Amino acid sequence: MSPANAAPVGAARTALEARPTDALSGCAKVPGDKSISHRALLFSALAVGESRVSGLLEGEDVLATAAALRALGVEVTRADGGEWHIWGCGLGGLREPDRVLDMGNSGTAARLLMGLLAGHPLHTVMTGDASLCSRPMARVVEPLSRMGASFRGRQGQRLPMSILGRAELLPLHYELPVASAQVKSAILLAGLSAPGETCVIEPQATRDHSENMLRHFGAALSVDRRDDGSRCITLTGQPELRPRTLAVPGDPSSAAFPLVAAAVLPGSELRLEAVGLNPLRTGLITCLEEMGANIEIENRRDLGGESVGDLVVRGGSLQGITVPAERAPSMIDEYPILAVAAACAKGRSHFPGLSELRVKESDRLAAMAQGLAACGLEVEEGRDSLTIDGAGGRPAGGATIASRLDHRIAMSFLVLGLAARLPVAVDDASVIETSFPDFRALMAGLGANFAALA
Repeated sequence: MSPANAAPVGAARTALEARPTDALSGCAKVPGDKSISHRALLFSALAVGESRVSGLLEGEDVLATAAALRALGVEVTRADGGEWHIWGCGLGGLREPDRVLDMGNSGTAARLLMGLLAGHPLHTVMTGDASLCSRPMARVVEPLSRMGASFRGRQGQRLPMSILGRAELLPLHYELPVASAQVKSAILLAGLSAPGETCVIEPQATRDHSENMLRHFGAALSVDRRDDGSRCITLTGQPELRPRTLAVPGDPSSAAFPLVAAAVLPGSELRLEAVGLNPLRTGLITCLEEMGANIEIENRRDLGGESVGDLVVRGGSLQGITVPAERAPSMIDEYPILAVAAACAKGRSHFPGLSELRVKESDRLAAMAQGLAACGLEVEEGRDSLTIDGAGGRPAGGATIASRLDHRIAMSFLVLGLAARLPVAVDDASVIETSFPDFRALMAGLGANFAALA
């Protein structure tokens, strides 16, 4: 096998190879939703009293959020049965930490926590791993600075960063230049500490877990949907948030990997239980159905204010499609695995509007283009687009892919290895722990053929 990219210098490697597999079958429950897990911890910390959370994702990203809250004076414990207990300090109740907050690989944790810290009169220093420290934070720093918080980071507003918050921030009316659930959520978290109304206008609808959870905890929040597709979210500041009991649904971004693996392997039949079906998170399912995938949703129900259901997928042949750019905010994390589906489909697939993929855990647009090319696909990488000529079945495979400290890149190419003619390996599968700790075991239980490499 020939390496598609150079591995990070000095990285500890846990190489894993995915080998061609005939079909997947069985029933599985994916980990709890990462986005909701972060927010459940953060909003519980700002409530007054004890909140209880079941189904929390126990990956490295979410555990970093829990550790940061403990350092800020919040009591966070895990009971033997897996339920988490958070004793919130109320707005303004956090204490100054005596150490640097290490957010690991989690951009969500870092950006949302910046919004929370902006509204507390504390001096905090935040850092992360090499990947997180390379990612720009200016899009969060700019609006939070306008509200009165102070930030000092490396060039380009990158971590490590010093944060000096204020007990009372200025309310803000802010129009997002780029649709981003993380930036929106950071502003709303800061807006809790501002008198009056804070308003965020997003050009396209992004995942609304923060809005749902703020209402659930007792905040006054309204959403005005406009004719041009934009949304105006208005939050009344300085509420007293009430503790809650929450159940976290299965993460649709994690479910995407077994879902696509089964869809591209003829003869597969797979059930994924209690997956979150928030309408702003189901873009991947829509795309797969347009490609001809056989997906059924059963047992729809409500879980803590979020829609969930069981996904039943049967494998077959797929057809290439063009995905409208406006769908990107509803599935931005799923484009790497959608690219795998496109690699196995017949015909050309075109994905425009992907500039956001340049600033994820890695440059995912470049990572997918280079990795797919190494696996024998014809790929065109644009400034903000990706075009893939599908193999109409099993791609060639036969490459080793650098994970680039990116869990979704690692999992996507392992899925590709199951559907390729020759094995596909990733140089470091340990990064998967950030979001899907049981990925290998779950997939192997469904019939995936993985092997560790020396």
